[in-house]
Order: sequence, then structure tokens, then C-alpha cells
Amino acid sequence: MPITTAELLAFLRTQRLAVQASRGADDSVQAALIGIAVTDTLEIVFDTLASTRKARNLRMSPRLALVIGGWSTGDERTVQYEGIADEPAGTELDRLRAAYFDTWPDGPSRANWPGLTYVRVRPTWIRYSDFTRDPPLITEFSGRHLS
Repeated sequence: MPITTAELLAFLRTQRLAVQASRGADDSVQAALIGIAVTDTLEIVFDTLASTRKARNLRMSPRLALVIGGWSTGDERTVQYEGIADEPAGTELDRLRAAYFDTWPDGPSRANWPGLTYVRVRPTWIRYSDFTRDPPLITEFSGRHLS
């Protein structure tokens, strides 16, 4: 039986790190380890400096992929997450920063760093895989399941 979006959200909220991949200006693929927070609507939020490759890449082409989970020995549960990134402002930024600070209490100490920006990723496709079961449980989310 597939997992629900509520179960997916619960799993994502147990994770604080992700590997983020984006496309570089020369069409190379670039990846980085990032600290994440997850909103109630499955948005991913992270902070980065505006001068980083990931920030420049996402401004040029906002599509990205994330791999979340699988960090602990014996816990072979992961999420493959594809989405569209942006850098919100105003009340949206306030909402997302609050979610980020809930997960990363040290976040406010970085908030005034020169060039720090917050990136929101809205999902377009998600696959949850649980290889701790036999047979494995794999559930995909897209379209209306992500709205």
C-alpha cells in the first residue's frame, strides 16, 4: 500500500540534509549538500549565499533535483524530489524563513550575512522509496498530489 502525503511529510521532517543537483551555465551537473526545512505543503527551503554556484545555477535555470534520506546505516528510506526553485520576498519570505528557523534554530545568526538568500523549491515530482521492507515500498507523487 502506498504512503500518504501526510506520511511523506512526516518522513521529510525527520531529515535535515539533502543533496541538491542543478545545471551549470556550461550544461555541467553540479551538486551540493544543503540543510533543509519542509513546509506543510512539501516545499523545501534552504539558505545559501548569492555567490554560490547553486544560487547562480538556479537563477539561470530553476529546475533542480534533491536526494533526501538514506544517511543512517540500516535506514534505506530515501526521497527523490524534483522541483522548481525561486527566491521569495515579502510575506512569503517571512513564512518560509519561519519554517526554516523552526528546523535550524541557528538560522537567525546567519540571517544578516552579506548575500544570504533563501530558496524555496516547489515539488513537481517526488518518489519515496523504502528498502527496509521486503518487497520494497515505492510511492510516487505528482500533479494533484503535490498541489
